[in-house]
Amino acid sequence: MAVERTLSIVKPDGVGRNLIGDVYRRFEQAGLKVVAARMMQLSQAEAESFYGVHRERGFFKDLVKFMISGPVMVQVLEGEGAIAKNRDVMGATDPKKADKGTIRADLATSIDENIVHGSDAADTAAREIAFFFRETEICPRKR
Repeated sequence: MAVERTLSIVKPDGVGRNLIGDVYRRFEQAGLKVVAARMMQLSQAEAESFYGVHRERGFFKDLVKFMISGPVMVQVLEGEGAIAKNRDVMGATDPKKADKGTIRADLATSIDENIVHGSDAADTAAREIAFFFRETEICPRKR
């Protein structure tokens, strides 16, 4: 399996509930390495741009409002099959449908406040990583 990079965000609910360490532990236990990270407060324009693919969907305004409601922790994860592995660690978007042991099943309170975001494909990952990080800010880790 190829070494990949994917973008992950610990959303305002996860940051506000001091769950960053728990989320990172789960990434690392799954063999993912954090190769870039930053805590930031998204502006409305940044959140609207980042989630622009959902602009026409009914939940867009609420998603943007939630994502600007507090700081987020944004990170690049690297590892073999990182995109699929991260999605497995996160669990289904709806925590009620997520498998036990996943971040969302164990930590999320609702489908709207579901702790984490993760890229869903290689092209999405590349675009999302570039949205937050310059290539020089990413530190590949030795295996």
